[in-house]
Amino acid sequence: MFLENTVNQKEQFGWIEVICGSMFSGKTEELIRRLKRAQFAKQRVEIFKPAVDVRYDEEMVVSHDANQIRSTPVPAAANIPILADGCDVVGIDEAQFFDDEIVRVCNDLANKGIRVIVAGLDMDFKGNPFGPMPNLMATAEYVTKVHAVCTKTGNLAQFSHRKTSSEALVLLGETEEYEPLSRAAYYKATVREKIKTLKVNAVEEIKPNQPDA
Repeated sequence: MFLENTVNQKEQFGWIEVICGSMFSGKTEELIRRLKRAQFAKQRVEIFKPAVDVRYDEEMVVSHDANQIRSTPVPAAANIPILADGCDVVGIDEAQFFDDEIVRVCNDLANKGIRVIVAGLDMDFKGNPFGPMPNLMATAEYVTKVHAVCTKTGNLAQFSHRKTSSEALVLLGETEEYEPLSRAAYYKATVREKIKTLKVNAVEEIKPNQPDA
């Protein structure tokens, strides 16, 4: 169970919170909610996102339902520590797009007494662990997995199914490119896609078995 504590000034150690799930599961919405609560409490807050994510805005972190909070785009995780100096809380969105250095950065910030809140996709469109997210989840004190609703079954969805033919690992998109699917629906979708790629000869020449010489 997630417990929201204040920064421990005596111990001078913070912690890491990871919010993960599929697309359209409310990860960014939950990140923004926690960060705005910290701002309301007059804590010093900085928010970062990868510079590659410009779907809604170049500087704002924006959820799918248009809730937003100002952020600083950075090209690499190594840029975050300097910009986060003097903060009580650091928020990081779309962490799966950062390099592996993001794991060390988050742990260093937490060791300096900063509360670090990270949101990101836990799996890519192929259903594999995405980038640095597994290591972030392993080292975090708190992990919250949120779910979308499957567009095929209405059940909880944890897979981000890509509807286009692109095989690029990083493909920014919305409902035109992705849909959240449950395990059953995702499995059926991947089977259908594999069948489409099979090359079957329309007519096969069958020769009778020849007797051994």
